Amino acid sequence: MSTLAVVMTPDRADDVCSPQTRELLNQRFDVSWAGSDLSPEVVAELAAGSDVLLTSWGTPHLDKALWADGNGPKVVAHAAGSVKKLVDPAILGQGVAVFSAGTRIAWSVGEYCLASMLTLARRLPQFDQALRAGGWKQPQLRGGELAGQQVGILGASSTARALITLLKPFGCDVVVYDPYLTSERAQQLGVRVVELEEALQSRFVSIHVPDVPETRGLVTRNLIEQLPDGAIVVNSSRGPAVDQPALLEHCLDGRLFAALDVYDPEPPKFGPDVLAASNLLLTPHIAGDTVEGHLALAGYVVEDVIRWLEDGVRGPGFVDPAVWAIAA
Repeated sequence: MSTLAVVMTPDRADDVCSPQTRELLNQRFDVSWAGSDLSPEVVAELAAGSDVLLTSWGTPHLDKALWADGNGPKVVAHAAGSVKKLVDPAILGQGVAVFSAGTRIAWSVGEYCLASMLTLARRLPQFDQALRAGGWKQPQLRGGELAGQQVGILGASSTARALITLLKPFGCDVVVYDPYLTSERAQQLGVRVVELEEALQSRFVSIHVPDVPETRGLVTRNLIEQLPDGAIVVNSSRGPAVDQPALLEHCLDGRLFAALDVYDPEPPKFGPDVLAASNLLLTPHIAGDTVEGHLALAGYVVEDVIRWLEDGVRGPGFVDPAVWAIAA
């Protein structure tokens, strides 16, 4: 039986391991559970006797020294998103398989993006604000529909693909800007590949790029000025991808609408004008944070690990070394 160490605190384990996942772990592995102490010494001790490390938020960086003797864990399964701060890419070249639950979190993010689009399109925050102030019907306000509209997506990441799936019943014309998206893959997704400028001519724009040098400042002030009046911008990826001051200016003058879950910097410090703007939907980096989503994370990567150990199958959570440089 393979050995597995759960390298996360008990509180985090309760957050990401469902009862069904705990049962699966006990059936398939000889399991060691970490306590609240995740010091380097404790992590090294857990790693030394394990084939698999199950990690999550709060797990410290796994130094490549854990694999220095050539006998380190064969698999790292991360019940969270990005693994870039968790592992050194050098271990990928040593045959260590790394899995991430990022593609499961992507579904939660996709739902957030869809909900934000619908909420802002129907002007719900503005109606809500008016009613709370003692008003009723607002003749000057009339919401719009998502159905049949052009949706511009920046980046064909896993969160973007989740949103594309959720948009299918709405019959939208989905256009995607991503230099790495092939025409064949775009056809499989049912989208059109376009240049950045064309994607930003859409009524709805959703940003799904990783935080890499090429994407910082991707959506410039000039591009924001060219967005059509009434456009809705959703950013659930990374704050530095957008010229935040420029976007806020165009929202405060009433020309644009935006749902922002990420900022530059985080947490943001906004003035009363931004905080009072009903055409801004502001959330604290929680797009991927749901009850059901979190409880599914450990099980999601553990199932991948079992398939990998038994049949060498790369499941959806497999972190491909070939795309490490452009991954989130």
